[in-house]
Amino acid sequence: MRTNFLLSTDSYKFTHWKQYPAGTTHVYSYLESRGGMFAQTVFFGLQYYLKHYLQGSVFNRGDIDQAEDFCRQHFRHEGYFNRAGWEFVLQKHGGRLPLKIMAVPEGTVVPVSNVLMTVENTDPSCPWLTNYLETLLLKVWYPITVATLSYEMKKMFRHFLELSGDPSLLPFKVHDFGYRGVSSEETAAIGGAAHLINFQGTDTVAGIEMLKNFYGAVAMPGFSVPAAEHSTITAWGKEGEADAYRNMLTQFPEGIVARVSDSYDILKACAEIWGTQLRQAVLDRNGLLVIRPDSGDPRRVLLEVFQILSERFGFEMNSKGYRVLNPKVRVIQGDGINYWTMGDILTAITKSGWSADNLAFGIGGALLQQLNRDTQKFALKCSSVTVNGVQREVHKDPATDHAKASKPGRLALVRRSQHLETISLGPQSHLDDDLLQTVFLNGELVKEYSLEEIRSRASEVPCQSVI
Repeated sequence: MRTNFLLSTDSYKFTHWKQYPAGTTHVYSYLESRGGMFAQTVFFGLQYYLKHYLQGSVFNRGDIDQAEDFCRQHFRHEGYFNRAGWEFVLQKHGGRLPLKIMAVPEGTVVPVSNVLMTVENTDPSCPWLTNYLETLLLKVWYPITVATLSYEMKKMFRHFLELSGDPSLLPFKVHDFGYRGVSSEETAAIGGAAHLINFQGTDTVAGIEMLKNFYGAVAMPGFSVPAAEHSTITAWGKEGEADAYRNMLTQFPEGIVARVSDSYDILKACAEIWGTQLRQAVLDRNGLLVIRPDSGDPRRVLLEVFQILSERFGFEMNSKGYRVLNPKVRVIQGDGINYWTMGDILTAITKSGWSADNLAFGIGGALLQQLNRDTQKFALKCSSVTVNGVQREVHKDPATDHAKASKPGRLALVRRSQHLETISLGPQSHLDDDLLQTVFLNGELVKEYSLEEIRSRASEVPCQSVI
């Protein structure tokens, strides 16, 4: 169903056109992460919102009529809806939004408390338009936060692989299991795509489709393997558990297969079924068996599973002095995983002498759903207005909460030595070394980023911040 763009805002914003000072011609606002769970963010997702919601002619006269009628009923008052303003945009600009949006290149890792994006009206008759779009544009907090969380998991896992194993395995060490646990298909698409900036393992098909449709991904950006769920195990009955496992090896005679093995008793399954009855079939198979133990305290259960598998299938000591299981078997933990439990588990197994090579993680709700705008304290605030031809620097600085203070003036993000710094442009209109680039101008996307360059940027060592 087609949605009315004019209704994609908070109710109170319908009335803001009446609230700016007389003579206001331009409103300039910026986006930042004011802090939060991590000290930096990975900028991603704006291109989707621009292409999907803002590009081209985004409304018509029927939308204006509908929005006016909505406001009349919603506020129980006449005259709150800015019909003349929207009629002006429709007649002069053909329903294209007279805005300039600048942003850091997608994939850039930026320390918190720095400008990430700016928005300003380009037609002096439309200063009310800038912050009308806050409701829509601020939703970029979600892909940025997922990409940041995934990035931090990547940093963590890289550390443990460098300590105990093979860092080249990193792209497939954190697998997205989150499709079923999110609030909507769009959430799955946006969040799933954000994870794929950092890793290549996913079961969230919607994220792959988003990268193809909005980021020009030609090659497949995410990969999966045949995997079992409890229904495909328990359908055989408890007495048929070994047959269910054997069927998996038969149906998929080569490549990687993942088999959930805790429907009844994970330790018995590893010792008596995988490690005894099916041991030779696993060794003879042209591929890798990944066992999934998803019950109990993972720090304890995983160590027991590693021990059993090492006794049944053998292990070797790598050059870093850590034990690595027979290359025919590995383990994936997909229950109870978040950023902190992942760190706890990796710490526990390496302290016990096991390489991180042995283990991968599947992560669902904690990756795509257990976060919000305050995870990284995102805000989009006005920092400059032009009134009667005079530019004013404006900002908020609550006496009761200085952490919510905003930045004044027109802003640029610059690299100074190895630091990123937000500076005020003052009377200047542009700096050659400003990392903010124009991505949207008067209804058109003027700068587009590919998945490949975004991934490359997100793999770089980030600059530090000067705050």
